[in-house]
Amino acid sequence: MGNDLLNMIELRDFNLPTTKNEDWKYTNVAPIMKNNYVLGASLGYENHLSTVLHDFFFQDFDYYKVVFINGIFAGELSDLTGLESGIIVDSLSNFQKNNSELLSRHLNKYSTIDNGFNEINNSLSSNGLVVFVPKGKVVDKPIQVLYLNGDKTENVLSVPKNLIIAEENAQVSIIANYHGIEGKEYLTNIVTEVYAGKNSIVDLYKIQSEEENSYHIEKVQAYQEANSLFNHYNFTFGGSITRNDINTCLNDENIESHFYGLYLAHKKQHVDNHTYVDHAKPNCMSNELYKGILDGESRGVFNGKIMVRRDAQKTNAYQSNKAVLLSKSAVIDTKPQLEIFADDVKCSHGAAVGQLDENSEFYIKSRGIPQDIAKSMLIRAFAADVIEKIKIDELREQINHLVFEHLNRVEVKNN
Repeated sequence: MGNDLLNMIELRDFNLPTTKNEDWKYTNVAPIMKNNYVLGASLGYENHLSTVLHDFFFQDFDYYKVVFINGIFAGELSDLTGLESGIIVDSLSNFQKNNSELLSRHLNKYSTIDNGFNEINNSLSSNGLVVFVPKGKVVDKPIQVLYLNGDKTENVLSVPKNLIIAEENAQVSIIANYHGIEGKEYLTNIVTEVYAGKNSIVDLYKIQSEEENSYHIEKVQAYQEANSLFNHYNFTFGGSITRNDINTCLNDENIESHFYGLYLAHKKQHVDNHTYVDHAKPNCMSNELYKGILDGESRGVFNGKIMVRRDAQKTNAYQSNKAVLLSKSAVIDTKPQLEIFADDVKCSHGAAVGQLDENSEFYIKSRGIPQDIAKSMLIRAFAADVIEKIKIDELREQINHLVFEHLNRVEVKNN
């Protein structure tokens, strides 16, 4: 694209949060603000892009393929062959042209503008993913969405605005797969809205494996109707600064919501996960399980809030957050929160931070297993109960492999 001044974005023009904001007190976004960014830059090696893309997709299982390059839908690189009639998987801009009335009923109806990053997305985004599953339809295989970001010569800003609509009795599984290329620093700033209609099931997987020259911000806001099930799986392996806000509103009875998260950080990586579960009506259940593995001078943040409103009797809400620190310089800040205004509920939260179990490590080493392998085994065991929640067998196996690769990369050592 070049240095097109019309597309140059100065983040200082927006009211971005600072560490004086309570929700951002542990996450300093000043490094993100030092750059000016351009929208929609090319990657720099389009001549062999299709070959490059293949390496980024999770393989060995059948899926519908969708590609976004720096936030722009790449229809020619996507493959939706066999998608059942009535189900729509398209870009936001195309969906707006063809289904404007349906879009107006859902877009920007669930997510509010909470901070400057949301404002940037709302002001600048004209593209993103829309998945529409009409009443009674089941998408027969996962939709894998590759978001490939970065540029060799430009600081790129990517602002996808995503919308997932699952109507009554609909089912869909989406894998959001984020990667980047080596080059200039870039910012991916996403807003994803999810509508889960009555008796629907929405599984949303997020795997973030971007480069160390990346900044990654996402807000997910789900809105659930009666008897719906929303599962969110959040895996973070890359990025310099990552911030996830995962929220859901349980707005009727007999709703279930599950949040599962695993983040691995090393060097000076910063990973901040905020969750908010809003129990607005009775007889609902939520469960959160987040785990972090931190090495080097990395920092993790977990802030999980459960709101149980006055009408939400018979609520069952559980939250667990655990972190392992593999170095003396790694840091975790954790803040579980419960706000309960109903009296007939079962709610609990727990947080645990520590090093690897020395007794277990000693036992494994006593069996003749080298120390680095013993540590790797313990770390993988620590992560296992999050990974095992993945419903797609082949994806579960490949996430396991990513954990193994990450541990090899950081070369787990005795501290």
